[in-house]
Amino acid sequence: MSVAASGSQSGQDMAGLLRPHLHTFTAVVVLQIIGAVAGLAPLLAVVELGRTLLAPGPVDEGRVWLTVIAGAAGLFARLLFTSASSGIGHLLDDRVQLSFRRRLAERLGRVPLGWLSRRRTGELAKVVGEDVSAVHPFIAHTPSELISAFVVPLVSLVYLFTVDWRLTLITLIPVALAVALVPLMMTPARLREQKEFDAGMERIASAAVEFVQGIAVVKAFGGGERAHRRFRQAVDSFVTSFYRMVRGLAGIAAGMQVVLSPPFVLLVVLIGGAVLITEGGLPAADLLPFLLLGLGLTAPVEALGHGFDDMQAARRAVGRIRDVLDVRPLPEPARPLTPQGHRVELRGVRFGYQADQEVLRGIDLVLEPGTVTAVVGPSGSGKSTLVQLLPRFFDPTCGSVTLGGVDLRELDSAALYRTVSFVFQDVRLLRASVADNIALAVPRAGLDEVVRAAKLANVHERILELPRGYDTVIGDEAGLSGGEAQRIAIARALLADTPVLVLDEATAFADPLTEQAVRRALTSLGGDRTVLVIAHRLETIADADTVVVLEDGAIAERGTPAELLARNGKFAEFWRTHRTAIGAEAETRGGVLGGDPYR
Repeated sequence: MSVAASGSQSGQDMAGLLRPHLHTFTAVVVLQIIGAVAGLAPLLAVVELGRTLLAPGPVDEGRVWLTVIAGAAGLFARLLFTSASSGIGHLLDDRVQLSFRRRLAERLGRVPLGWLSRRRTGELAKVVGEDVSAVHPFIAHTPSELISAFVVPLVSLVYLFTVDWRLTLITLIPVALAVALVPLMMTPARLREQKEFDAGMERIASAAVEFVQGIAVVKAFGGGERAHRRFRQAVDSFVTSFYRMVRGLAGIAAGMQVVLSPPFVLLVVLIGGAVLITEGGLPAADLLPFLLLGLGLTAPVEALGHGFDDMQAARRAVGRIRDVLDVRPLPEPARPLTPQGHRVELRGVRFGYQADQEVLRGIDLVLEPGTVTAVVGPSGSGKSTLVQLLPRFFDPTCGSVTLGGVDLRELDSAALYRTVSFVFQDVRLLRASVADNIALAVPRAGLDEVVRAAKLANVHERILELPRGYDTVIGDEAGLSGGEAQRIAIARALLADTPVLVLDEATAFADPLTEQAVRRALTSLGGDRTVLVIAHRLETIADADTVVVLEDGAIAERGTPAELLARNGKFAEFWRTHRTAIGAEAETRGGVLGGDPYR
């Protein structure tokens, strides 16, 4: 997209932002115009007062007092109208930011879960937080500042032309010089540097968030230096971009500051005025309005210079907000179908995160009710991608995933999540009470039900050790280990009691007793549940009714554990490798970690 096209799109975004609030924004503008014009009254009063006092003959006291009263009234009117404009503008800003955050929350609640899982935390946090806040100057301050900066000089210019058009043109020389410098701040190179600046800020935010989230693991394994390296690289990259931007703008900004500075403007007015007065073409008293009002003629360019960064930042922020709002949610069916049972079937499923790179290639798989299907395979074989299709994190690019004979794309999402629950290795708990975290899928569940689920997940005793038991707020009053957090998530899934359960390394951090308790819990909840699990522990695989071995996105083997061992194929090789690893670990610890279920 060209810079011009990008700027046009950003302008359309800003216009769309204010369209629902057009009447309020118009009121802000009108009140600011009235206040700005009224603010000229004190300056004009000083000019007229000077002319009256310098006029030959006796001083007209009535005219003097009338001029003073008019100036004071104008000052009061400016205060009244600009205050009203500012107050309404800030209220409008609050409404617009609230509207943006509601729209973002609504859209983030409907975007594909897979899209969310592939976004960096810092990136989305910046959009919802900093980018929405960046709209504040554009709405609450920029309109009033620009209106004051343009309306006041325009009225002053008309007045000065009525005094002397020649000196008015001379007074505009600094403005002409500054305007000639403005386009240099909007070249493609300058805009590109601004984008690099924003990208650098995003990289720093993401690196900081990721480092803080993994600080415990980093310290435990002595990887502080390596963990800091990415953050330092992000900072160094940002500093380079920042210096490049500053170098490009420094000379232009310095030149604008010089030509718009009061000493330079006064120098130009005094030189021009002195020439005209000495030639007899200008009364000395007429130099006064130029000295008072001439300084205000540079305000438009000065405001443009100061407001340029805020306006550009707001436009870029709105563009990033638009990118999130434009993410297409997974389509909901116009007439949702009702599944008949909870038999899961994948037919000819193909999927890739990118069009030219398939992760899954022709998967055909049936998950019968009352069975546990375990998926194994080397890293990168597509295991996690496969299980993410069941809760519809993504839709397959080819083929279909059906539940009870109905394609997931024909199911209402609320009905889908009442049928399918999932627990992943990367557990996210809310900053809420332990009870609320467990009852997330069943908000009306009683404490007895919550406690029962916690006992089944082997986490009840740990919860009772917390400061306020089940009322303890996670993150504020207590922290949980990775294994404890996983057990909370498992308790949540057990309480939901859905017919289909997806476990992606859900007991990776759990001790053997906890995993054993969880497996017993799944069995005790009924024999009609459909379970799909990714697991590397032999105990979990041994309990499975069917084992599916994935390799390079395709099914290499399938069958019961005993059948696959008898074939002496890839699963048998996987089994022997893990038995060897477990034996080595047992020898290291001086004990036995577990027996082979098939010996």
